[in-house]
Amino acid sequence: MDRLRAFEVFVTVVARQGFARAAEALDTSPANVTRYIAELEAHLGSRLLNRHSRKLSLTASGEALYERARAILNEVAEAEALSSSATLEPQGRLRINAPVSFGLRHLAPRWAVYAQRFPKVELDVSLIDRVVDVVEEGFDLAIRISRAGSAQHAARKLATSHNFVCAAPSYLAHHGAPEVPEDLTRHACITYSYSATGTEWPLVDDAGRPHPVRVNSVMQTNNGDTALSAAVAGMGVIWQPSFLVGPELRAGRLVQVLPRFRIPDIDVLAVYPSRRHLSAKVRTMIDFLVDEFSGVPPWDRA
Repeated sequence: MDRLRAFEVFVTVVARQGFARAAEALDTSPANVTRYIAELEAHLGSRLLNRHSRKLSLTASGEALYERARAILNEVAEAEALSSSATLEPQGRLRINAPVSFGLRHLAPRWAVYAQRFPKVELDVSLIDRVVDVVEEGFDLAIRISRAGSAQHAARKLATSHNFVCAAPSYLAHHGAPEVPEDLTRHACITYSYSATGTEWPLVDDAGRPHPVRVNSVMQTNNGDTALSAAVAGMGVIWQPSFLVGPELRAGRLVQVLPRFRIPDIDVLAVYPSRRHLSAKVRTMIDFLVDEFSGVPPWDRA
């Protein structure tokens, strides 16, 4: 069995939602399409498609294979194009993962600029706040907000973001402002589910001495914008990066508290599987984002 051809047939069947339509697209017979799918399922020892009377659906195994097979086919297509062209023009599908709030605020407005420069690249952007495995989940590139970097994959720094502990004026009017980190134990705090330190906020003073404090969490959320909205509404104190809370601080909807203490800055990173054999589409995207966020990042320019 030609496995690459089998992957192509399988992906086309799913995309076209039918054996006959896939056969037409591939310029072959429905019998050949059926044979390839049967051989692929036999080779993998798992059923990939549920055959309904009017449409097809993927099994769990089929869903897992579909994304990887599409990625493989795109990489093969790009390798063939690069081998036959002296221009090394970026092209093919580029799968990118980014955190939800950062992706909406600071990446989404920039995709059109990149697409204008590299029209043969198909952007496939997934916004997920959890840390994805770029290899296992088939991503070409992931944007991460982290102090730790990446031990498993290559990474390039795009920018830095400051962290702020803040609350709405309405909350502070009712509860007062904390003066030292230990005061946070008596305040309502809104915490972030994916924080590496959980409900312990790693504050340091101006001399760099640590003052960690385990806060009283009245709400936990896996999304920064949810925490931000709750804080603006007066629900409690939050710790969030400047790329998220900067506009609210400048507008006075939030006020920084504990100004003599800070939480260490975090980096915005581009993470990718390997520095070796970096494809043109990944390389140009990383270079593009480095240029976009160079110097003082846009969220701190005001």
